[in-house]
Amino acid sequence: MMKLSSSISSVRFLIKSYPTSFFPSFKISTSLKTTMTQFPKFSIQNTHSSPAKDSQVTPPKPKPNPPPQQPWLIVGLGNPGEKYNGTRHNVGFEMVDTIAEAEGISINTVNFKSLFGIGSIGNVPVMLVKPQTFVNSSGDSVGAIVSYYKIPLKQVLVIFDDLDLPFAKLRLLPKGGHGGHNGMRSIIDHLKGSRDFPRLRIGIGRPPGAGRMDVVNFVLDPFNKQEHEELEFTFQHGMEAVRILLLEGFNKSASYVNSTKTIEQLG
Repeated sequence: MMKLSSSISSVRFLIKSYPTSFFPSFKISTSLKTTMTQFPKFSIQNTHSSPAKDSQVTPPKPKPNPPPQQPWLIVGLGNPGEKYNGTRHNVGFEMVDTIAEAEGISINTVNFKSLFGIGSIGNVPVMLVKPQTFVNSSGDSVGAIVSYYKIPLKQVLVIFDDLDLPFAKLRLLPKGGHGGHNGMRSIIDHLKGSRDFPRLRIGIGRPPGAGRMDVVNFVLDPFNKQEHEELEFTFQHGMEAVRILLLEGFNKSASYVNSTKTIEQLG
């Protein structure tokens, strides 16, 4: 600033000391003086703003985690003990065993008066259960599990034998009564009378012949070899029906079950 002022003073001295003719075309313009004596105003700004000023836009909030998916409870009815293995009343047990083997689920925990296994079908958590209370008291086990885990009834599938369906025939229903089946009667009683849960019925047929066998003895009678072979076919289709039910919904599963033919129908 001092050097600039000194330069201006020197110019003025020279003008005064010499005649104006000496500088015929030299003038100091006002603009020059202004330019020389004034500096443009400026300010030094910090280009690195503080984080608080930079955060003008509010970042999006993270999405909340979805609630954990409720498991399905899949119950197969039957009687415990080796002497009941392979009997008509135990097709529910056999269907659950088929599912467990296919999905790699071990049913080896004893809880709630049942054999119990936890796993998944696809991405759907499941509990596979075989009540050990004998068929007629199945509700003791099922009611306790539903209450403890707070499972919605629409996600409780009960698999059992049905005298009124032709042998090896499947039927999937969204709800209904007990149909004279004591195990289903017990479950409905323990669910406070509610019938609003799906069920997969496996046909065992009625006793054959004119002098028909007593129904109690019939359901506790084992299947013969040919019947077992036919049931294997039924169990495979039942397993697929359960998978469709859990992954794609009731309607698709019911359509699959209703369109499936027995091995006998296939010829």
